[in-house]
Amino acid sequence: MLLFSCSSEDIIEETASTTPETSSNSSEISKNTGSRTPSTTLKTWNFSDINEWEDATQVGVPNYFIENGSLRMFTNANTWDRTKVKSVSTYSTGTYSWRVFVPEMGIGDCASIGAFLYADDTHELDFEIGYGKETIRQGLNATTDDLVVYATSQANPSHSFQSKIKRGQWYTFTIELALNNKKKYVATWKIDNQILTTRTLTYGTATKFKIFCSVENLSFIGDHIPATQNYALFDWVEFK
Repeated sequence: MLLFSCSSEDIIEETASTTPETSSNSSEISKNTGSRTPSTTLKTWNFSDINEWEDATQVGVPNYFIENGSLRMFTNANTWDRTKVKSVSTYSTGTYSWRVFVPEMGIGDCASIGAFLYADDTHELDFEIGYGKETIRQGLNATTDDLVVYATSQANPSHSFQSKIKRGQWYTFTIELALNNKKKYVATWKIDNQILTTRTLTYGTATKFKIFCSVENLSFIGDHIPATQNYALFDWVEFK
């Protein structure tokens, strides 16, 4: 997974509309499940099992299992593990949400928690959360209990927005995909329903995405190979 880290936030210039489309039928102990709207939900995965997900691990063995109704994913120290699962089905316009526990992560570790949509290397929309390189942390005025979150379009066009969040908390990460009047996707990244950034993409619904959950050891988001095991808990994933 390639990451870009230097473009500015864009504002929607055209009216966008969301009509969900799918290609098929498709504190850590004290969880706050976040707000959901069952009446409009097309699909929710609660991770009582992973029957509608498939392994997408690229490096290392599949490091994940069900723990107390959540999907626990991790990477090992002194490796470049890339632990991932992806949805069996593909999706287009709609609202995608991941409920994730973001723990304390190793200081300087190149480890990333990922909640993202992927069609191919040039059609990918991400949340990536990790400790962050020291230069990025300084630019964000990050304190010791802050982690860095990237909201990114890998290409078409490339776009990256960095912010900071507190470690040791549950968050709802959301990517909304709407269409403008030119039938191009408008992507909006939110955390706990607060908008981080918005970007009009150069493509539309001919490109459909699989939904990914991951923990990966990636060089862009730290200063050294991880010295500790890093993990995340995925409580649920939703498409509506």
